[in-house]
Amino acid sequence: MIDCQGLTKQYGHLRAVDDLTFRVQPGEVLGFLGPNGAGKTTTMRIVAGFLPATDGRVTVCGFDVEAQATDAKRRIGYLPEGAPCYPEMTPRTFLEFIASAREVPPQKRKARLDEVFQLLHLEKVLDQTIDTLSKGYKRRVGLAQAIVHDPEVLILDEPTDGLDPNQKHEVRELIGRMAKSKIIVISTHLLEEVEAVCNRAIIIAHGKILADDTPQGLAGRVPSRRLDEVFRSITGGASA
Repeated sequence: MIDCQGLTKQYGHLRAVDDLTFRVQPGEVLGFLGPNGAGKTTTMRIVAGFLPATDGRVTVCGFDVEAQATDAKRRIGYLPEGAPCYPEMTPRTFLEFIASAREVPPQKRKARLDEVFQLLHLEKVLDQTIDTLSKGYKRRVGLAQAIVHDPEVLILDEPTDGLDPNQKHEVRELIGRMAKSKIIVISTHLLEEVEAVCNRAIIIAHGKILADDTPQGLAGRVPSRRLDEVFRSITGGASA
């Protein structure tokens, strides 16, 4: 379980995250929605242990992400915004390095890497340098590094950014399959993505939670049952 209690992040006079409290249970795919600057990415960085909170507490699978950082991070796969990689490395060598750093047992490493290569359809580009890859393939490599150690929790910041429609469909199907055994949190600007893969959605703005419901429950709040209209009504017309 992810348990966030009173999360706050202050940058000088700016409060990017304002006293957020929520829990995510196994089997849930939580979509994090909000206009630009709402606090989505900041919250995800705190949950993943990459950014300390000013106040509040996060536990992942029972481990405090600050006080027990190593134990918590072993259980997390994190795809950050932009998914930074080493551009001079190939996907093969980069993911071999990540598998080693993530302590995938040596006797299981090759089989796990082969499985991830196939899941993300990386076979054709494994021996190109990452700086020569398209944005879509770079995003796939970023997603591969997040799942290579088969974590219990996935924190995915815009996982389909830069992918073409077919690739988006494939990644959404992969997320759907993984959701059966993992906790998944997705930040997205795509309302159709929430409807396609999430069974719960949180809408935030100005660092505060404005709504927390299933996509279907949110859609039921307006006569048209369109999630984009719900979003506009809740956030005062801001775009996702």
